[in-house]
Amino acid sequence: MTATRIRLTFRGRVQGVGFRPYVWRTVRAYPLTGFVRNTGAGVDVELQGDAQQLRACRRALTLHLPPLARVDALDETRLPLIEMETQFEIADSQGKASGARIPTDIATCPNCLDELFDGSDRRYRYAFTNCTDCGPRYTITHSLPYDRAETSMSAFDLCPACREEYEDPASRRFHAEPNACPQCGPRLMLTDRFGQLLKGDPIAGALQILGMGRSVAMKGLGGFHLVCDATRADAVERLRGQKKRQQKPLAVMVLNVESARRLCHVSDAEAEALASVSRPIVLLDKKEGIDALLPGVAPGLSTLGVMLPYTPMQWLLFHEALGRPQGNAWRDEASDRVWVMTSANPSGEPIVTNNQEARERLNQVADVFLLHNRNIVVRCDDSVLALHEGQTLMHRRARGYAPDPVLLQGDGPNVLATGVPAKNTLTVLRGREAFVSQHVGDVGDPLSCQAMEEVCHHLLELTAVRPQAIACDLDPSHYPSELAEELSGHFGVPLIHVQHQHAHIGAVLAEHGRSGPVLGLALDAVGLGDDGKAWGGELLCCAGGEFTRLGQLAPLPLIGGARAVREPWLMAVGLLCAMGEDAEARQRFGSHPAWPALAPQLGRPFEGWQTSSLALWTGAIAALAGLCKEQRFDNEAQQKLEEMAEDCAPLAGGWQIADGQLDLSPLVRHLLTLGDDAGAIASLWHATLAAALADWTVQAARQADLGTVAIAGGCCANRRLMSLLLEKLSAAGLSVLRPIALPPNDGGLSLGQAWVARERLQAARPKA
Repeated sequence: MTATRIRLTFRGRVQGVGFRPYVWRTVRAYPLTGFVRNTGAGVDVELQGDAQQLRACRRALTLHLPPLARVDALDETRLPLIEMETQFEIADSQGKASGARIPTDIATCPNCLDELFDGSDRRYRYAFTNCTDCGPRYTITHSLPYDRAETSMSAFDLCPACREEYEDPASRRFHAEPNACPQCGPRLMLTDRFGQLLKGDPIAGALQILGMGRSVAMKGLGGFHLVCDATRADAVERLRGQKKRQQKPLAVMVLNVESARRLCHVSDAEAEALASVSRPIVLLDKKEGIDALLPGVAPGLSTLGVMLPYTPMQWLLFHEALGRPQGNAWRDEASDRVWVMTSANPSGEPIVTNNQEARERLNQVADVFLLHNRNIVVRCDDSVLALHEGQTLMHRRARGYAPDPVLLQGDGPNVLATGVPAKNTLTVLRGREAFVSQHVGDVGDPLSCQAMEEVCHHLLELTAVRPQAIACDLDPSHYPSELAEELSGHFGVPLIHVQHQHAHIGAVLAEHGRSGPVLGLALDAVGLGDDGKAWGGELLCCAGGEFTRLGQLAPLPLIGGARAVREPWLMAVGLLCAMGEDAEARQRFGSHPAWPALAPQLGRPFEGWQTSSLALWTGAIAALAGLCKEQRFDNEAQQKLEEMAEDCAPLAGGWQIADGQLDLSPLVRHLLTLGDDAGAIASLWHATLAAALADWTVQAARQADLGTVAIAGGCCANRRLMSLLLEKLSAAGLSVLRPIALPPNDGGLSLGQAWVARERLQAARPKA
């Protein structure tokens, strides 16, 4: 028998998911020697033995992967034989990250839950129970390879029992880096606002505070939550006052899918998303009467953000509230316990992560603090999504999804993109992988700028990338562009500016493995155009790193400048005055306190900024309908207008298209005749807008001889508008691409920046 030795290099999600013990168990069924180990690129498996046995083992290794593993590439290399090798073993990790990936944080698995609530188990009610199939990953990791020494668990020495599990390849806790137990691991504590330790069981103490209608700051995986009883109006009102968040909807946590069905209509796909290992917040349609049951949680909206417990600590809160039931049946039974579970940060600031910071920044927000002594390495908020037309509509991509890469069609230079100030994310391109960071949030104040820098450096550390270019927005005045310029100088690489709406379309092309040419329909808020104007409703012909603007929405005056984004009534005034309806503007908005200062600007040609933004057009209509004159949270005007809309026919002749420009003023003139009938205004606006956008897009596609449309931008979160629009575009024979893995809003924009920058770099290379 002639022996052969090979090396198999597995790339993908293969660290921190039980891949090495899986390999060890599989190989032991064959008469082969060698080893398996983590490397900076992934996992290497060296096998030596009979060639036929090698082939059979190689095939077996790809058949039944661990539940959380994903192999994106498998390379095989012939090696010289090693004499005197007698067994197959798990070797120590080798090298720094160059192609490895850090797994996402994962919800507690059923096996660990069984132990958590088994009174005879040594981990009974232990709040940090986990194994290779679940638990924290990304939020505790400093760098790769993913070993305990590179995580915040390095502060906790394993006790003999945990060490035995950790070193046993047959255990599901083999090299589970966060492995711990009550004897050796992190501990819970409950303190007051002054840091004074409160006696007794911390979970029981926190539940007592919640029962008094007060709030708890609860330390989680990627930051703190503020928790209160969602069924108590006084508790919700108090929390809103403490957090200075008067109107924005709050997310809730319920025990299981059956509990969610008591509150909302839940489809099979939504149930699957709720119970997935990623455990996102899922936006569900409320059942009738729920606002009375959950007063003040999501006022005036038909949807409710719902999530299920994903950490042992959260499960213990329900277990305690239900009287510590025995067995496991209670985990699947519907419960009436509903907790508000919202990010613990003063309004506009980044989420809080460490204990001292929590006491300082949340001192006037929370009544008590449910803490632990395991450090959070990186901030990571909860993900938020909805299901639309059978596909995921991501609103915020963070815990459970980041930093899993988007796989690109081809290889290319490494690029870092810094995104934009709203819903900020960053992206690192490494080979065929696009690592989009977790949601950073709105960047402007010093704390959020610092948080963005931390995410940037952590992402570069984890991916081991030295960028060959930095990409950023056209607008040089905001912090993400300033940081990009600084990093460009630091690395000595080109700084590539990418137009905002082009980046939106680029993100869709990157996700779907297309390079164009396609027709891009960007339906957005405001982004600086390459003509120096405020864009936001654009038709673009996109091919690789370049684009041509084919059309725009008729521009509206930005009366009040940036204030108009937050105050839709100013957009309504600008819209009416642009139509020559000054008297109508005065009649509708003349009583506003700011009107006297505004009035002298009206009645003469507007010389300030104008915008083609669909979001601001929609805000103007919401103000005309009396639904939202001033926004108290992001997209409030659009959400309220969508809430009021019902099915109706579009207005015939409600739009005009000339020289690529879509003018909706005929529709607006008709809406003015509807008085204060907000429902009729909202319904006709949505129906006619969808028809107008489809007509505009189809005409442009035919003129440009393009059969594919890529749609992106924050307005794509409007499910009613998108359903109508997609139906019409498909009926016209157009193929439609839209974001699935990433948000259509600015949360996905950094991917488009990075992709466009890479396309330009490759186009500029001399041809061979």
